[in-house]
Amino acid sequence: MNWGLFLPDAGEAAMIVFGLALIAFAVRKGYEPLLLLPIGLGMVLVNLPASPMREVDSFLGILYRFGIANEFFPLLIFIAIGAMLDFKPLLERPWLVVFGAAGQVGIFGALLAALIVGFPLFEAASIGVIGTADGPTSIVVASRLAPRIVGSVTLAAYSYMALVPLIQPPIMRLMTTRRERLVRMSTQDDSGAAVTSTLLKIFPYTIILISAMLSPLSIPLIGTLMFGNILATSGVTESLASAARNTLSSLVTLFLGIAVGSTMKAEIFLQTETLLIFGLGLLAFIVSTVFGVGLGKILHALGVKVNPLIGAAGLSSFPMSARLVQQLGREEDRNNFLLMHAVSANVSGQIGSVLAGGVLLDLCLRSGDTQGVSQGLSILAGGMGKVLLGLVMIGLTIQVLKGLSGLRRRS
Repeated sequence: MNWGLFLPDAGEAAMIVFGLALIAFAVRKGYEPLLLLPIGLGMVLVNLPASPMREVDSFLGILYRFGIANEFFPLLIFIAIGAMLDFKPLLERPWLVVFGAAGQVGIFGALLAALIVGFPLFEAASIGVIGTADGPTSIVVASRLAPRIVGSVTLAAYSYMALVPLIQPPIMRLMTTRRERLVRMSTQDDSGAAVTSTLLKIFPYTIILISAMLSPLSIPLIGTLMFGNILATSGVTESLASAARNTLSSLVTLFLGIAVGSTMKAEIFLQTETLLIFGLGLLAFIVSTVFGVGLGKILHALGVKVNPLIGAAGLSSFPMSARLVQQLGREEDRNNFLLMHAVSANVSGQIGSVLAGGVLLDLCLRSGDTQGVSQGLSILAGGMGKVLLGLVMIGLTIQVLKGLSGLRRRS
């Protein structure tokens, strides 16, 4: 006799426990609480037996349909992120865009690995984009290409973002010698030209134009990100920028998290492929970090005065990776100040990840949802080529704009 009680089956019970664990993790450990707590609650609500929240027209169903499936919430988040970004460190050291490119290698590497283990192209691309260390980009790509796994991809992306302080430091220490970690970098503007307010105002428009030329599908991502930055730098919309950084960010994160959690129904989430998705997402993070630090080591060996730790900041996990670089550098030398260089690489990684997401969408939709490693190799070469070209164009544009600004001041 069950006394008329509605009891969860084993799968539903497991997901409810998992959701409660995420909530406890967010509250007790403080890892991404603004997102992991709503995700956990969404998981609980949708896995309760006979829950009306499962219905398409329920509160959670409406949030998903009009916020996730049409990419509305992630794009609003990008406005908020853009309003928080400060491009001045990157404008002072434009050559550090190379680390933003290296930080995207994991995306295409994980895509290739996902194809090898049997995922079709669209799902493999959605898994690979976990390596952007950029939750909104992961949601946009997965909701467009593989809505079936958007919950797993999103949870993996935000979980690994929260665990960056645990994932990256062992790799950074393993790949660098103490002598390399002791390298000091100049705290002065590398070009000697001051970054003016006019340059800060012009820069986001140049990024939009360059990205549009390389990948039209990146326009919504880059456009909303730069819109937020334009609000912050225009000098006449500070109230809107403040609203984007605070009110908009908090409100959309609330709805985004609980809507993503609602996609994690037991019958969908409790599959072997979920473990594969998390494993491949971790691989993407590791590969991106390895390539970034590896590039730093190569440049250092060639005589460039760069601390290889900076390469780990090429992911878009802003500003966590930059802080880690500063922390590890100061462990060896308390007077070593790497933060501004790390922030420069971190900001370029944010731009690179959004550009990579648009490029990936573009290449995948042209190819169709096929299977095969050869197609993955083609996308790897084409995608990384476009991301590198885009960031190099941005770096050169910065140099040209700074040169013109210097000529104008002297005249």
